[in-house]
Amino acid sequence: MSTTVEHRCDVLIVGSGAAGLSLALKLADFYNVIVLSKSNLSEGSTRYAQGGIAAVFDEDDTIESHVQDTLRAGAGLCDPEAVKFTASRAKECMQWLINFGVPFDQERDSQGNTRYHLTREGGHSHRRILHAADATGQAVQLTLTEAVQQHPNIHLFERYNAIDLIRSQSDKKLCLGAYVWNRKQEHVEVIRSRFTTLASGGASKVYQYTSNPDVSSGDGIAMAWRAGCSVANMEFNQFHPTCLYHPEARNFLITEALRGEGAFLCHADGSKFMHKFDDRADLAPRDIVARVIDFEMKRVGADCMYLDISHKPTDFIVKHFPNIYRKCRALGIDITRQPIPVVPAAHYSCGGVVTDFNAKTDLDNLYAVGEVAYTGLHGANRMASNSLLECVVFAHAAAQHIISRKDESMSEEHVAAWDESQVGSSDEEVIIQHNWHELRLFMWDYVGIVRTNKRLERALRRIELLQQEIHEYYSNFRVSNNLLELRNLVTVAELIVRCAMSRKESRGLHYNLDYPEQLDSPTPTLLSRE
Repeated sequence: MSTTVEHRCDVLIVGSGAAGLSLALKLADFYNVIVLSKSNLSEGSTRYAQGGIAAVFDEDDTIESHVQDTLRAGAGLCDPEAVKFTASRAKECMQWLINFGVPFDQERDSQGNTRYHLTREGGHSHRRILHAADATGQAVQLTLTEAVQQHPNIHLFERYNAIDLIRSQSDKKLCLGAYVWNRKQEHVEVIRSRFTTLASGGASKVYQYTSNPDVSSGDGIAMAWRAGCSVANMEFNQFHPTCLYHPEARNFLITEALRGEGAFLCHADGSKFMHKFDDRADLAPRDIVARVIDFEMKRVGADCMYLDISHKPTDFIVKHFPNIYRKCRALGIDITRQPIPVVPAAHYSCGGVVTDFNAKTDLDNLYAVGEVAYTGLHGANRMASNSLLECVVFAHAAAQHIISRKDESMSEEHVAAWDESQVGSSDEEVIIQHNWHELRLFMWDYVGIVRTNKRLERALRRIELLQQEIHEYYSNFRVSNNLLELRNLVTVAELIVRCAMSRKESRGLHYNLDYPEQLDSPTPTLLSRE
């Protein structure tokens, strides 16, 4: 039996994006906090979010309008109470970020007064998107990172993978912490905690083409499922319609804010097409835009479509989209003079671990915040710029609930050490790589933007074979980053497919050619271990 290093804290937070860092900062004056980051602290989906954060700041806008826009984008599957809960807390939470120093863009009105510049994105009826040029996520991430690094009660564990949640042996519904893998030392450690929060992001890396960073491998969702938590709406994976199409541009998004400022989609010859499919044209919600681009690419046999904002003044483009302008120029594309080649890419998981409005899961002392969670906010399709908002709003809600439980003591139940005595080091890493590529390819082909019953059945058969191979491999060899991610991704793939197979309609992000119509009374897709 090997000796396992054990850490103890009041709150363990798995993930270091907007959700995890916001929660850490809200709790740190009351608790001793450990933040687990799989890579470097700043490497996560938050950093790459370009567009902004939705909140009602304009006097002509209303919270009710934000609610109605979100409900419409969610295609009949949002929880109205979750939407109201989030929208009504948006301004207060954005003010919290502003107080920390997030540099949202400002402008002067006609009277010379300074106000926040608000942009508009697809699905929104008003300008309500706070943004920091076209790199809002990066501004939020940097600001929160600097704050957590300065707080004495926050301990940052970088380059650590969470492996599995630790459940009580006497009470299977009680979470005691997590087994984690120290990537630098290459050994497994235990973190004992009074409260544990999953803030590990989504699972879009299950697809071949994704806008997400490499860390988005569904770890929190898979861990929670293995521990007995319910998950919901995993069939609704959002494909961002406009990812830069270029061999040297890996995972680079072209923000939806371009279309909000007048950019239009077109063919190589400049001909527009969105108006033929939706009365909102280029401002239609993402699921519609992604499907239309996919349809047009297949119809004409093109590798990509184009997004054109070159009709706008050069100064305007460079000022509002400096990051995109610089990136495209570096690749030989001048967006002030020519259209941008784009393709859809897996972008955001609308489903996840089921939580209540306190971010509590089915397990006692376990919370989930951000993209890892299913709160009911997004329904069948996430509206633009509601994602970072959800991270901060539910981080605040989770913090409030955890603080209210301050008098509860930590369980002193014995936790078994990690046993590696029966496993060895792998000499066939190629097996992991092969299974990895196979999984992501068939998920893209069979469980992508457009699905059929037969494609879903084929995907499930392949998933079951992969699960057998991965289980055997996991049982016989020491853990590694790739093995842990593959184990989690194949679990998430199964959840996505099983949810997709149970939905006998097409709605929002889930489009099945065998069920093209919508049901009259749709319900969320809930998967439970019980």
